[in-house]
Amino acid sequence: MFLGNKSQDSGIAEMEELPVPHNIKISNITCDSFKISWEMDAKSKDRITHYFIDLNKKENKNSNKFKHKDVPTKLVAKAVPLPMTVRGHWFLSPRTEYTVAVQTASKQVDGDYVVSEWSEIIEFCTADYSKVHLTQLLEKAEVIAGRMLKFSVFYRNQHKEYFDYIREHHGNAMQPSVKDNSGSHGSPISGKLEGIFFSCSTEFNTGKPPQDSPYGRYRFEVAAEKLFNPNTNLYFGDFYCMYTAYHYVILVIAPVGSPGDDFCKQRLPQLNSKDNKFLTCTEEDGMLVYHHAQDVILEVIYTDPVDLSLGTVAEITGHQLMSLSTANAKKDPSCKTCNISVGR
Repeated sequence: MFLGNKSQDSGIAEMEELPVPHNIKISNITCDSFKISWEMDAKSKDRITHYFIDLNKKENKNSNKFKHKDVPTKLVAKAVPLPMTVRGHWFLSPRTEYTVAVQTASKQVDGDYVVSEWSEIIEFCTADYSKVHLTQLLEKAEVIAGRMLKFSVFYRNQHKEYFDYIREHHGNAMQPSVKDNSGSHGSPISGKLEGIFFSCSTEFNTGKPPQDSPYGRYRFEVAAEKLFNPNTNLYFGDFYCMYTAYHYVILVIAPVGSPGDDFCKQRLPQLNSKDNKFLTCTEEDGMLVYHHAQDVILEVIYTDPVDLSLGTVAEITGHQLMSLSTANAKKDPSCKTCNISVGR
């Protein structure tokens, strides 16, 4: 199947009789599908047998203006009732801007096509991962999470200037900020959820936080029960790697009924705080006991402000390992461990 300009040798001729699609509408957009409809003049409408749909990522939006006659269209569809669903992870990625244009076509007895002019070009953006897709990521992460290790504190590393600024300008309370674009491209929390990043990983031999950090030489430590307790909800946010052997899991802790809790409840799979593969809070002998997964690196987002008086700030004795930073890190799209089939 070829598209081209008026050409005798292409097997396609353009004829004014076929109606040109106009007033194109895109609806029901998901991370890997959408519905498309348009209006057409009634003249010669009954001759239409196929639609040619040219779909491009936005940066290539001029590609259909100068089509070579031997370049095939991205989608040839039989003329079905509109709106028509376009689906397929092989060319649709989540949270990505696309352009789309449409031709009507009439297949001839000899197999050639008569086509209309191209429609106008329409732009749209695919959606984030839904809870269904995030649950698929969650299930993949559970496979490699490993055994659970006990821990007692959450911690956050930053530069000394950060903590000085918090004390001087924010009344001693660390404020939530919008999450960057690290992790899965389709993650619904990237660029939208506000929170404060914490770690909880411990060294296997000591059971304490590691003394090295990629984020700064000063560390705020807070008892785990101050942030994670029966008055908070726990959500799964993402699962990714950065072309490395180790993987990251993002979890979100939100105080019950808070704006962060409302945000997550609509978009993220909720975990049982007492029984999951990543981070648990259980009660033993009247005390809260905490465990984290050993074989993934947990990045925990807390969605409310946190006052420095709840914990302590001290300088670490180890190194600042910048190479381990995940700030705006891009997910490896080829990793079979942490990718699902609807895009990256």
